[in-house]
Order: sequence, then structure tokens, then C-alpha cells
Amino acid sequence: MKIHRSIYDFKPEKKTVVTLGTFDGVHIGHRKIIEKLLQSAAQNQAESVILTFFPHPRMVLQDRSEIQLLNTLDEKIALLENTGLDHLIIHPFDENFSRLTADEFVSKILVGQFNIGKIIIGHDHRFGRNRTANIDDLIVFGQEYGFEVEQISAQEIDAVSVSSTKIRNALHQGNIALANEYLGYPYPLNGTVVQGKQLGRTIGFPTANLHIAEDYKLIPKIGVYVVQSQLEGRTVFGMMSIGTNPTVAGEHLTIETYFFDFDADLYGQKITLSLLEYLREEQKFESIDALKTAIANDQQKALGFLSKK
Repeated sequence: MKIHRSIYDFKPEKKTVVTLGTFDGVHIGHRKIIEKLLQSAAQNQAESVILTFFPHPRMVLQDRSEIQLLNTLDEKIALLENTGLDHLIIHPFDENFSRLTADEFVSKILVGQFNIGKIIIGHDHRFGRNRTANIDDLIVFGQEYGFEVEQISAQEIDAVSVSSTKIRNALHQGNIALANEYLGYPYPLNGTVVQGKQLGRTIGFPTANLHIAEDYKLIPKIGVYVVQSQLEGRTVFGMMSIGTNPTVAGEHLTIETYFFDFDADLYGQKITLSLLEYLREEQKFESIDALKTAIANDQQKALGFLSKK
């Protein structure tokens, strides 16, 4: 898959089959649309293209703080690389781009830049300045400029939107099993291991403190999870706590992981935590000893879950 960081960097060698969207999560609903795109490109001896935008259009046109995405940009790229797609175009979205008229978008971008042979698009998709054009307008443009328009059915679009909604809701509720089912893979948290208060080390459960740079990444429900990671070339399991450490009067949200059967310095390393199961909500314990007992119980529950995998 070739990655292009602007529409204007893309120079196709053949006709293209194009779809566009945010593809947040690259979940099972999205994959059905991507399969349709790849099949159509193969049948037409064309190049398959996804056009997406970063920042997310809502980050530019609405209150950025309200946006919670399932994927960081790097996560989305990695997921799309595994689909067999020919080209991913990540265009910088800004207010100037949002002011392109429908005619300008079609003539300058789809026809002028993309050499489009076919577009696969949702029946409810709206585009152009103020989102004034719809699928019927696109069909007319297709007849004028000589490209085919294939509609994604209402049922398929509903499946995609329901999947996204259900994934977000499930993560907010700690229902990792449902979220992972709709994603088709374990929900990931990617970040850099930074130094924390090192309380875990003093009580026999040293933890890796994860810093996630992207403030738009959806952080699941506060609580304790079973996770896995690839560390030093092998799969390692552990327990992750998302919370404020109320037992020791913590104030800031942290993401701390105690890995089983692993002891190495991870400071400064970038790691991925894949969430497998939700164990319990965060609790405030009356003493450090009570906290240690709870963590030991969590470990037994986690090992019990992993033994059934």
C-alpha cells in the first residue's frame, strides 16, 4: 500500500476505483466496503484508492475536545496496510478544503487528480461546500465526466454506523468482548512508557506507565483489564489499570500495566497494549496491604481468563 499525504501527491498510473470516509476503527463493517472496493478494482483492472482526512473534519469544524476516535492515525494506517489496498490518501482537512464546491471536488479532485473510473459511496453521502450535493448529484457528475457510481446500500451503511456506535459504547462500558467482536481485533492503546510514581515496584507489582500522545484517542472505561503486548520479540500478558490511583490519593488519569513473567526496563519504548478482558472497576482501598491483596486476586482472575483462551 502506498501512502500519500495529500491529494495532490497522488498520480495514478491507471484508472482508479475510489471510496472515501473516516474509516475510524477499520472495523468489520468497514472491511466489507473495502472488500467491495478491492473486488471492483480487480474486475476493472484499476487501482484501489481510499481517500481519508486528517485532522478528522469534525475536529476542524466543531469543538475538537468532543472528538474521541477509535484509532490514532498511525493505527489506522497499520490496519489498512493489511487489507490489500493499493493507495491510501490522507489529505490535510482544513476550512479551505471544506469550501470546495461539489463541482470543484469532482472536476479538480476525482477527475483531475484521481483519473477516476468508479466511486463506491454511501447512499446518504453528502459532499461539497456546506454538504449541499448528494448521491443523485454525483450520478449526474458521473454521467458528465464518464465515471461509474456504485451506491453502498442503506443496510450496509447502517451496519457500519451501528458498528462504530456499538464499539464506542462498549468501550465506555468496559465491554471489551463486544468491542473486539465488532472491531475484528483487540482494541489497542499505543504509547510511550514513561516514569510514574513507582508505587507498584515498592509493593511487588512493577508497572509500565503508558503515555498516549494523541488526545483524541478514546480511552476505555476506568478499571482493570487483561492485556497482551509484544515485548522483546515475544507475546507477553499482563494486567492494565486505567484510573487515578485513589488508594494513594492520585489526581491524574494514568494507564499502568503489570506484565506477567517479564522484567525489563521499558522506559522510553513505544509499546502497544491490546485489551482482552475487563476485570473490575477501580476501587479505593483502606490500606496498601488491601491494595496488594486485590492486585493478587486480579492476577489470579486474569490468569484464569487466559487459561481459557
